Amino acid sequence: MRVLSKMFRSSFKSWEVLQRQAGQFASTLAREDLISISHSEDHNDGVIMVWYWGEPESCPQCAYNLKGNESGRCPECGTSI
Repeated sequence: MRVLSKMFRSSFKSWEVLQRQAGQFASTLAREDLISISHSEDHNDGVIMVWYWGEPESCPQCAYNLKGNESGRCPECGTSI
């Protein structure tokens, strides 16, 4: 398992909308997989981060589908995951 995050960010949505979106995503996670939810503001954009334990679904380098990959490397580009 790895620490993963999902960002909810927008200057066009209200904080209530961002909170609802982040809450809906967090509700899909198993209770033991949720690490924390944090919020901040960046250049007038609201930012909410959901931190959780899991396995990446795609390679951060080439976007190759990693479902079921247990090697720790992307088979497409060789990036360590």
